[in-house]
Amino acid sequence: MNPQSTGKSKADLLLHPVRMKIIQALVGRQLTIQQLGERLTDIPQATLYRHMKILQDSGLLKVVEEHQIRGTTERVFALAEQGASLTKEDLLHATKEEHMQYFMHFIAMLLGDFGTYLQRDFIDLQKDLVTYRQAGFFASDEEVQELIRKLGEAIAEVMANNPAPNRTKRTLTSILLPDSPHP
Repeated sequence: MNPQSTGKSKADLLLHPVRMKIIQALVGRQLTIQQLGERLTDIPQATLYRHMKILQDSGLLKVVEEHQIRGTTERVFALAEQGASLTKEDLLHATKEEHMQYFMHFIAMLLGDFGTYLQRDFIDLQKDLVTYRQAGFFASDEEVQELIRKLGEAIAEVMANNPAPNRTKRTLTSILLPDSPHP
């Protein structure tokens, strides 16, 4: 199947808050629904199953192993190739309005995550290592591509970490935009 068979675009499938969490948990990993539930404790089990089915039916997830356990089949899931991101082709065919819609949805998810953090009984941005900032810089296209490569490698390294008592799940969000040309 493909995203169109679900009646939703790939962007619509990827940018849903629950499905985004599932996809992020599966980047570089192969997990069962039980293991996903242990990582995504804020998602009710029925909701997790429903969104896993949507992602599998759309072809964004695939079953990589099956194990028989006490009369039931346990499936191990992984992201399909290009399952976690919009391809150049996907982005090429999106209209300006669709890009704005995708970006607004992305920002809404970001606001929701920050709002959830602020709902805690006690917050300490410094202790919790919460930051938000912009950094302007001058760089050639080649220098930016090298920066993106290095950041990608560093992020992939920590994304491979498994949960542990001394580890806090964190979310790093990045947006890279060129300045508007000066008149």
